[in-house]
Amino acid sequence: MAVTHDVTPDNPPRLEELVPTAHRIREAIESVIEGKSEAVRITVTVLLAEGHLLIEDVPGVGKTMLAKALARSIDCPVRRVQFTPDLLPSDITGVSAYNQQTREFEFKPGPVFANIVVGDEINRASPKTQSALLECMEERQVTVDGVTYELEAPFMVIATQNPIEMEGTYPLPEAQRDRFTARIAMGYPEPTAELEMLDVHGSTSPLDKLQPVATADEVRALIRAVRGVYVSQAVKKYAIDLVVATRHSPDLRLGASPRSTLQLIRSARAHAALSGRDYVIPDDLQDLAVPVLAHRLLPSVEAHGQRRLPEQVIAELVRRVPVPETRSR
Repeated sequence: MAVTHDVTPDNPPRLEELVPTAHRIREAIESVIEGKSEAVRITVTVLLAEGHLLIEDVPGVGKTMLAKALARSIDCPVRRVQFTPDLLPSDITGVSAYNQQTREFEFKPGPVFANIVVGDEINRASPKTQSALLECMEERQVTVDGVTYELEAPFMVIATQNPIEMEGTYPLPEAQRDRFTARIAMGYPEPTAELEMLDVHGSTSPLDKLQPVATADEVRALIRAVRGVYVSQAVKKYAIDLVVATRHSPDLRLGASPRSTLQLIRSARAHAALSGRDYVIPDDLQDLAVPVLAHRLLPSVEAHGQRRLPEQVIAELVRRVPVPETRSR
């Protein structure tokens, strides 16, 4: 059962309160997703970094299950959208409908008005429908018929997609990909984990037994605590050096944007906090460089011909960019 802390503007959350609550969320998710601790860790990191998560992999490896497990572990409104080719933007954001009794238009909120929005198979919808998420993901607001509606914090979009080689998929626009803080792949489970899955999932779904372990107020408090994690000038410069290196790499025709630098720092703060530190070190940036940066990059023609993935390019840049010498606070 979640324990609510007395958090007010005059009583800011303390870092030591963060780790137990975050661990409860991780343990709740891992009770459903076996053998994917790294994917779960990044998922919780993105949540506390006020970001959005893209889960890309082949069908049947637990993408939607991971998204649902996070949503159920937090006691807050959750909505799920099944993206299909005939889905319209208004099906996501909402629509103004005419009320015959009042003779006025009334706004009917769409599924985006929730704390956790699960977008299943996002790349099966048209680019026009995918773009309906751009404003809400970046500005935490929705504009319909000239009226702007604020979204309640925390707000996180967890989208799943199949590889673009799969039939009936559309590639995500670059602007859409850039708004996702991180991208992860589930991968196939280990044989032992798959055997355990057959025993656990064989008769009932573990999601049915999953109870919330944190409240929306607790998550908001955790996010505020993460914002206070210290980042030195040397570490900030290191983050910029990593991002700038992608813009000058001959293997990439599209480097990382300034938004990616901000997302990398935010994620590093959350990563440090989950490790029990109130300061960021270069290792935090190195651990997150691939999931935070790779999906934003486009390989050059030569790199594509040689089948060099952006993930491989990022890993090489991390090895080449000089690491600053830092001292703990």
